[in-house]
Amino acid sequence: MSATRPASEGRGSKARAKPAGIVLITGGARSGKSRFALSEALKIDGRRALIATAEATDEEMEDRISRHKQDRGSGWKTFEEPVTIARLIKVLDGRYPVIVIDCLTLWLANLIMSGLDAEKETKRLVMTLKSIRKSKVFIVSNEVGMGIVPENELARKFRDMAGRLNQRVSSVSDEVHFILSGIPIKIKG
Repeated sequence: MSATRPASEGRGSKARAKPAGIVLITGGARSGKSRFALSEALKIDGRRALIATAEATDEEMEDRISRHKQDRGSGWKTFEEPVTIARLIKVLDGRYPVIVIDCLTLWLANLIMSGLDAEKETKRLVMTLKSIRKSKVFIVSNEVGMGIVPENELARKFRDMAGRLNQRVSSVSDEVHFILSGIPIKIKG
């Protein structure tokens, strides 16, 4: 698991956010996951990096990306990386005290559509997350397994892979939050 340092103990000490660790934030579409991740990240001093996995493949997606940039505001260095996020996390660890990854489900879709081995990349990501020592990493991921069973094979495969991905990331996370209708519910940590 990632290294974390406890807040100083003793009278009068202020509780501070842990300087390193992994926080998974999951929930349904448009539930407020990204807003919560950004809000929590802003509580930590220092430079902030955002790893954006979305690709502007059509006008609607361009609009979504633009809205996310506006919501984020200034003070963030954005790294657009749809596939090789594990490598980028290694590079950013320590250079940025705060890293937000938004989002794993888009990353998984990118892997599948690129024909890459999603299982291998998931293992690489989990190993990288275990090695985080200096940065606080907030990871946004959709919960896609609480609805109806999709009618086609690709959609069912994606749902199953996303569920396994979230399980693996949550197993190495220090905290896990579920966002329901804009309300964060802490379920681990």
